[in-house]
Amino acid sequence: MMELYLTNSWIIALIVNSILIIFAFLVPKKLLTRNGYINAWILGVIIWGTLSWQGYAVVMFYFLVGSAVTKIGMAEKESAGIAEKRSGMRGPENVWGSALIATFCALGTLLVDAPWTQLLLLGYLASFSTKLSDTTASEVGKAYGKRTFLITNLKSVSPGTEGAISLEGTLAGIIASAIIALIGYLVGLVNIMGIFYCIIAAFIATNLESLIGATLQEQLEWMTNEIVNIINTLIGATVAILLAWLGLKFLGF
Repeated sequence: MMELYLTNSWIIALIVNSILIIFAFLVPKKLLTRNGYINAWILGVIIWGTLSWQGYAVVMFYFLVGSAVTKIGMAEKESAGIAEKRSGMRGPENVWGSALIATFCALGTLLVDAPWTQLLLLGYLASFSTKLSDTTASEVGKAYGKRTFLITNLKSVSPGTEGAISLEGTLAGIIASAIIALIGYLVGLVNIMGIFYCIIAAFIATNLESLIGATLQEQLEWMTNEIVNIINTLIGATVAILLAWLGLKFLGF
């Protein structure tokens, strides 16, 4: 029965994602490059095939909201030279920079049993919660941050500076992480405590990402934004899993 379910799930994954990518290629307003859409199709098939519509709902919510957030104040950000390249259109490097860790968590659920399955589901959700928090904090901070500070010394810096944080961006990031975590709870990926684990993990990971941006990223040529995103989401997933594991071990939830 399980083998039949998995087979049906992968068939549905191929059908749904093929329909969506055809639609995406036909509409005039593009959110991804052509190669970006192809890689998003691969990602979508994997996620639906492993986590069914519940996991797919989370990645689609991240994709749509993350793309919308990138467009906030685009004209002002472009004139200031701090907007995302290609006017916010994402390529394959952005797809996997954001979703590689989540993909590993999703595939991992096929290989383990409880409680590791539940922990990997939490890691999956936390990685997207972290990435949406980071994207929202960055884009809102660049567009609406009244004062931005370097995370290492809290000195005032220009919006868009690597490692810069703002009150407006930080609050927006927390809200974004909470909303996508709530989506994960509503579709049944995690329990109620999973929401709080994701919020805490996203906050920690997003600030560590800013710290990395302010220190190591400028010094290491290989540390691109995509590599930093992978590190960021890995931290978020790991922190959430550790919090849940400690909760199970010592607190009973």
